[in-house]
Formats: sequence, structure tokens, C-alpha cells
Amino acid sequence: MFKEDLIKLITDKKACVGVLGLGYVGLPLAVEFASHGFKTIGFEIDEERAARINRCESYIGDVSSATLKPLIEKGELQATTDFQFLPACDAIIICVPTPLRKTKEPDISYILVAAEKIMTHLRRGQLVVLESTTYPGTTDEVLLPMLEETGLKLDRDFLLAFSPERIDPGNQLFKTGNITKVVGGVSRDSTEAAAKLYGSVVNTVHQVSSARVAEAVKLLENTYRAVNIGLANEIARLCYALDIDTWEVINGAATKPFGFMPFYPGPGIGGHCIPLDPHYLSWKARQHGLESRFISLAEEINSGMPEHIVQLVADGLNEHGKTINGSRILILGLTYKRDVGDIRESPAIPIILNLAAKGASIRYHDSFQETVDLNDGHTDKSSHVLNSVPLTPDELSAADCVVIVTDHSDVNYHEVCQYSSLVIDTRNALHGLHSQSMAHIIRL
Repeated sequence: MFKEDLIKLITDKKACVGVLGLGYVGLPLAVEFASHGFKTIGFEIDEERAARINRCESYIGDVSSATLKPLIEKGELQATTDFQFLPACDAIIICVPTPLRKTKEPDISYILVAAEKIMTHLRRGQLVVLESTTYPGTTDEVLLPMLEETGLKLDRDFLLAFSPERIDPGNQLFKTGNITKVVGGVSRDSTEAAAKLYGSVVNTVHQVSSARVAEAVKLLENTYRAVNIGLANEIARLCYALDIDTWEVINGAATKPFGFMPFYPGPGIGGHCIPLDPHYLSWKARQHGLESRFISLAEEINSGMPEHIVQLVADGLNEHGKTINGSRILILGLTYKRDVGDIRESPAIPIILNLAAKGASIRYHDSFQETVDLNDGHTDKSSHVLNSVPLTPDELSAADCVVIVTDHSDVNYHEVCQYSSLVIDTRNALHGLHSQSMAHIIRL
């Protein structure tokens, strides 16, 4: 059987690996394979992205240009928009986006486009792996029939598996190589081959019985986080009403050595995974007549946090005899996560839009996001572009209220306290700062 031949190619590092999609998941993965001696081809539909990679210029924070340079120069990694190179690949890994439609239903259109590209060039002896987050059943219900339309058959001619991405952008401790890789094939041979492939570049591979199980693993991981963050946010709102320090409560509970894992509140959840992935699971549940009440409740609580932050701003300004209308408000941190240049689903956006709608004059500082169009992606043809302002004592002093939405590590929080008259701290960024000249601080 060809499986043994493929495994030998992988073992001898003579297999060519193709990665479809060179975003925050695909590029680090392609670099990992190339760094371990595999000839790696990255496929992109964005010509500028492909050109930048071939110029040794990284646009992903977790991959430095210095890391790309030797791989590109030695020919171990190349990027292309020409899918005619797909037959040269022994393993093809799909790492494309899986957003939600406006109805909050799964949008697997990018997966379908990738599958169509593979169908056109599929040859006997290839392994295809889907990494894009999706609902259980996508790999065997959608991809398998499409690939078999070519006349080639699973196990006889090709192998097919799912292995969920587990990238955590900006995490300096856990990266592709030391994060356990879950692998589930549509067939036993597929699982074995995919496990061998990933086992060549990561420390640990965990095999599960099917692609459906692997797909569900990813959704459970992020649903677990979303639900527990929702609980932390609900506790934060309760503690605020009771005039109790939320963070002290959580830290106290975290001293218990069993039965408790700390999750922390915030201004809302952002990024590509946590706000979106639970909807894939709840959508699939509805297909089977089930209601995912925990998921729905967590989404309701988490999506309501930006409004709660606006209320904290209103309460703080009121104590100073001011209203949101006419106040100058400085937002610290626009991206969804500390030290990451990504504003997808960032709670900062609805906070800004809500404050602006109430008449506030908005300014922001974020060294990771120099400019933002607040109407980007909306039907409104008008454009409301904001540019990041330097964080100076004068800027802090001029603000009626400073809102810490994302706690980037390059911000001098001592100065924030020293020069601001009112600070809304949604990230506990000011914990441990003590000064006689501290601003009036409201913590989430």
C-alpha cells in the first residue's frame, strides 16, 4: 500500500509538504516543517503575501524575518500563488480562515475553495489534512466526497485527516513545536500517516479515533474558555455592584489546589477563535435538535461586556461631574490581545463606537495598530479613520477618562496613574501600583 511509501518519505524527510494559507496558523506551520528539513511550499491567493515571504519579509508576529531568511535562501521554503505545484506535494495541509456569516452560522467557503484547488491537482499517494476550525463532520461529510469526485478513493489512492490548529499568537512559552498535536483521520491509515507527519516536527502527537472527534476537540477547547470567561465576566459585574474587588476574589479562589482554575474578566472576548468557534458547535447541535444553552448564555454575557465598560466610564465621569457627551476619552490598547497586532473581534471597537455615539471625543494609543477604520466592513460608505496618538503626559492629562482595554507591555502604567484624572482598568493592569498621586481608578 502507498501508506508505507508515504511514511518512509516522511521518515527520511524526503516528503514535500504543502501548506494552503500563510496566515497566523499556516506560516508558522510551514516554517516548522521547513526548519525540520522538509521541502515546504506555501500556497497563497494573496500575491503580495507570497512575494513578501519570498523576500524574507514576515508579516506574522510569531515568525521573524530573520527566521525566514535562511529557509528561503536555501530553498527549503517557498511561497507561491500557482497551485500547479500541488502535485509536487506529498502532504497538503489546509490552513484557511473559517469565519461566521452574519447569521452566526459557519462559513466554510474558504475550505471549499481550497478543496477545489486540491481536487484539480490531486494525485495518488497524497495525504490531505484540514487544520481550519470547523464543525464535526466537515472532513468526512464535505472534503471526502469532493476528493473522491476525482475518481480517486480513500485509502486506495489518498489519505485524509483533521488536526486542529492550536496557535496562541504572542505566546512566548508555547509555540507550534511544543504544543501537543491532536490528529484524527477519516480512516485508520489516514490517522497513522498524519500522526507520523506531525510527529516529525512537534514533540507530542495525540491520536483520536476519527476526524469528527478531532474536530470536536478544538471546539470544546475554545467553548470551555468562552464559557468560563463568561462566568468570570458575570462575577465581575456582580462584584462591581457589591463594591468588591473582582481580582481579589478570583486570586483568593485560585489558592485552592483542586477543583478550581482561574479565568479572568475583561472588556469582551476577541480574536478569531473564542468569539467564533462556540457558534460552530451550537450550530451543529441545532442540526440534531439540541439547544446549547451554556454556549448561548456565555455569548450573551461576553458580548455585553463592552456595554458594561461604557457604563463604568459613565459612572466614573459622573463622579467627576461630567458626562460622556463632550468628554475626551483616551483608549489604551485597540488589539484584542496583549502585544499582538490583531484587531479581529476586538472589544475595543464596540466600546469606541458606543462612546462615540454618546458624544465622546475618542483618541487611542496602540503601538501595534497605527490606524483603524471604524466603518471597515460595514455597508456605510463613510470612513471614520482614527490614528494612534503618542502616549505622553500631556495626552494623559488632557483626557477626561483613560480606558485600559488591552494591557500592552510597552505602556508605562506608572505614568498612566500619575497624569490621568480617571482610569477605567479592564485588565487589572494597575495592580500593585501605589502612589499618592494615583488617578481615580475604577477596576472591572
